[in-house]
Amino acid sequence: MKFADTLKTLPEFAGDKLVLTDAAGAEVATIANAPGTAGSFRVYAHLAQQYGAIDAEAAAEGLAIFAEHTEDASTHPGKHPNIDRLIAVLATGIPLNARIV
Repeated sequence: MKFADTLKTLPEFAGDKLVLTDAAGAEVATIANAPGTAGSFRVYAHLAQQYGAIDAEAAAEGLAIFAEHTEDASTHPGKHPNIDRLIAVLATGIPLNARIV
């Protein structure tokens, strides 16, 4: 299934942005709920709700949700930072906490 099709099956979340933090509570990234990043916001919010954090299991599901964009991110590092972040979590096993603001 393509990303756009899978995205339609995910719940919608209210909020301006999603804040990702490391284990120490330091902010690692933010994902705005705005055009251009609303899909990533929705995916990360879904993963955080399902798993409680963005851990390796959540990252694997997220990469599957991003579908064709995951392959593009793998061949073009830096082009899709929100996917790159999931790849890093999967590779390192170091989880991120997420909260909607």
